[in-house]
This record gives sequence, structure tokens and C-alpha cells, in this order.
Amino acid sequence: MGREIEFVLSKREHEVKIRIDAEGNGDTKLLSKKTLSGVDGIIEFALAPGILKRITIYAELGIPVVIGTTGWDNLIGAAKETYRNAKGPLLRGSNFSVGAHIFFRLCGHAAALINNADEYDVALTEYHHNKKADHPSGTALTAADKILSQLERKTHALTELPENTPIPQDALQMTSIRIGSTPGTHEMRMDSEADFITISHQARNRSGFALGAVRALEWLEGKNGWFEVEAYINTLLEGGK
Repeated sequence: MGREIEFVLSKREHEVKIRIDAEGNGDTKLLSKKTLSGVDGIIEFALAPGILKRITIYAELGIPVVIGTTGWDNLIGAAKETYRNAKGPLLRGSNFSVGAHIFFRLCGHAAALINNADEYDVALTEYHHNKKADHPSGTALTAADKILSQLERKTHALTELPENTPIPQDALQMTSIRIGSTPGTHEMRMDSEADFITISHQARNRSGFALGAVRALEWLEGKNGWFEVEAYINTLLEGGK
């Protein structure tokens, strides 16, 4: 993702000031106010450990930040509190692909359509590369939220199969598969005795995620506070600023 984002930044005539990577693949391993001195914006796609410390630094700097790191939903409340009085904006998202957000909307609409057609059962399946640490993916969790908000007979997501017992009928099953180098595939399947319907989003590469993240950082210019990626996507799909 770092290389993809750097390519998009250059293509859109932005300058890369510094690359920070804890594994030593950037210009420095250390993220601090000193190493970020002079930058006009930050894009983070990292591992979740240490994210609250990093967000505290971003809040103190007061410059636009885009967070694509996933796997830290339990810390979002504390992170928002850190940004309550911050001077700059932060935008968080599990997926910056426009196509993925169209997929989210389709999932919610499809769930609403079958809400009274109880012959259809529903499940989500997601595939990612075998180096991805979190499962289910943030994208799958977002899709599940869209479905659960519209389908009354499903009350919660189920990510682990129960042992030697059927899956509860009120559970939305979510299956995560980690294999090879696939950048990401998500599928909603609606199944009945008569037929089945699928809605899927398959990323061909990471370029859509990188472009979305860079455009989100551009969108943050002149703003303050905490934003979720949906705010940016809504303006992109529906018009406005």
C-alpha cells in the first residue's frame, strides 16, 4: 500500500516528504513530531498496535490525517476523545475504494428488499492475502453492519462456527479466508430453495484503495475534527464538498 500511495501522490503532483516504516523499509522507523516536522498531511496504513500513541501525535500536530489501519475498533472511542479539541482533521476508514462503498450500499439495499422474503438466508464471505493480520476484515464488518441494519431476522454477526451445532437462524455468518496474495474479495450471498443471488466486490489490485486515500486527504483540506470515510464518499458519489 505504501508504494501504491506514493505512486498516486506523485501522479497527483504531491511531494512525499518522509516514509515511516517500523520494519525499516522507509526513510525512518520512528514516528514522532520531529520526524513529521514540515509535512502537510499524513496517510497511515499500518498495524494496529500503538495506534493511540500515533493518533495523539497527529492530534498535537494539527495537520490532515487519513487512517487506513484496521483492527482497532475497540479503541475508536478513546481516539475520538483525543481528537475532541484537536486543531486539524482526521478521517478514518476500513476501505477507501469507491467500488467497495458502492458494494456496501448494494448490500444494505438488497437486505431491505428481502426483509419480508424470509425464504432467503444470508451470509458474507471475504478473501484476503495471507499476510493480513485482522479477520474478519474491516470491509466485511462494514458490509455486515449495512445488512444487519436492514434485515430484521438477523440480529448479530457470527465470525466463529459453533461446535457440533447448527448456526443460529438469527446470526449473520461471516467467513474469512486468507490465501495467497489476493488484495480483497467480498461477497454477500442470499440463498433460498429456489435460487441464490450474489453481490460481490473484487479488487483487481490496491490502486483503488490508494487513490481513495489520497483523494480523502485532499478532501480534508480546510476541515477540522473527526470524520469517517463515509462522509468523504457521500460527497464523491452525491456531489458537494
